[in-house]
Amino acid sequence: MPEKSPADPAALQAWEQWQAERLRSLTAPTGNLALVETRWLAPGERPDLDAALADQPESVTVTTVERTDIATGEPEFALRFWDAKSAAIEHFDHTDVFPYRSEWVLEADYTPVADARRVAFEHIRDNGGTRELAVPGDISLTVDGTPYTLSAFDDDGTLLLVFGDPTNGVSTYGAGRFLFVHHEEGSSRVVLDFNRAFVPPCGFSIQYNCPMPPRQNRFHLPIEAGEKLPVFRDGFEAY
Repeated sequence: MPEKSPADPAALQAWEQWQAERLRSLTAPTGNLALVETRWLAPGERPDLDAALADQPESVTVTTVERTDIATGEPEFALRFWDAKSAAIEHFDHTDVFPYRSEWVLEADYTPVADARRVAFEHIRDNGGTRELAVPGDISLTVDGTPYTLSAFDDDGTLLLVFGDPTNGVSTYGAGRFLFVHHEEGSSRVVLDFNRAFVPPCGFSIQYNCPMPPRQNRFHLPIEAGEKLPVFRDGFEAY
């Protein structure tokens, strides 16, 4: 594993602030814990927010989502119902995390791919089906003597790395974790701060359909940094 090094106080403080922001985000009225229903519409039907909100309590927010049907290639639409008083929010206690480890802040090479390569990602609720996502560049690094070329896809203008490691299903979420990768336009370098690896949305609500790590994004050694698992009171289970 990467060589251990002392934590920089400023980096540690920034990580603690990140944790606090994660808590605010998760428990927000439209945070991961608030999603209580994703209602996919019949082919050709379009969302009607006013009708969906009728007779809903004040704690509920309704939004729309669109995706491509993996069988037909046609657009699919859904209504998402978020409840600021959801059972998940009411029972949520905290998210377990590994201690901050500066050795898991890794530099990597970034090589853009012309026109963005399309990479197939299996999704957790697609029964083995895959969806192609745009991967604008390759992230290359060596970890513990093993070279990797990682595929991070474009998530609304930010690189999102979906990765797996041997902690999955043991101390971390079974389907892998997520990590946002900041990349400056024109730069050939990126930093992977695995201390900010986080449980994907499907770890907080069964209403999400999260991508899972492709083979090239699976590490051979445990990455004991970042979030582990959400913790709920009274035996509540989110997934």
